[in-house]
Amino acid sequence: MSWTRTLLAALAVCVLLLSGAVGCDSGAAREQEDGVSSSPVGEVLDDTDDEGRHYREAGEGDAPEVGIEVQPDPAGGWDVRLTLRGFRLTPAGTKARAVAGHGLAYLFLDDRLVARLRTPEYRLAQGLVPRGTHQVTVRLYADDGTVWAVDGDPVESTAALTASEAETTATSAPGSNPSRTALSAPGARSRTGGQGSPDRAGKAS
Repeated sequence: MSWTRTLLAALAVCVLLLSGAVGCDSGAAREQEDGVSSSPVGEVLDDTDDEGRHYREAGEGDAPEVGIEVQPDPAGGWDVRLTLRGFRLTPAGTKARAVAGHGLAYLFLDDRLVARLRTPEYRLAQGLVPRGTHQVTVRLYADDGTVWAVDGDPVESTAALTASEAETTATSAPGSNPSRTALSAPGARSRTGGQGSPDRAGKAS
């Protein structure tokens, strides 16, 4: 009868394994439905950005910082440069999961998303910036789409830029020098959990 007991034990193990697999599949389905990974990195908060992406609280030792500098390009448009501390931009094709200190940066012009950045430099086309003063904001996201946050606030940086009427046209007259101003350090504001700017000498967070 020993072979009977062995067979019954083997069948019980199979049932347990199958039940575990079903449980895992159900959990994965819930994660996919919520659109937020169950990564143990940071706590996913109830707060969201304007598009409904949840904030993810960075650990005290993993709090990233970002700074932004916006300067006019002599050839037209605006050069945007990011300063990162405790954060690495990941390449395209990176697995969609949250990893401490990694992810990408979203660039907003007056709260309108204009680019998802995986490099610290970007050229803001002149045609995207109408006449007047505007806010350029960079915000850090994890690769699963959650927003990195510190003390409940998104890790982001904002700089102001002002475009004159001459800059609203596609071309400038020969020899002209349209007035363009960009505020990086003095005119910028940052929210990185009260930790300030990565580089306050000409950059903001």
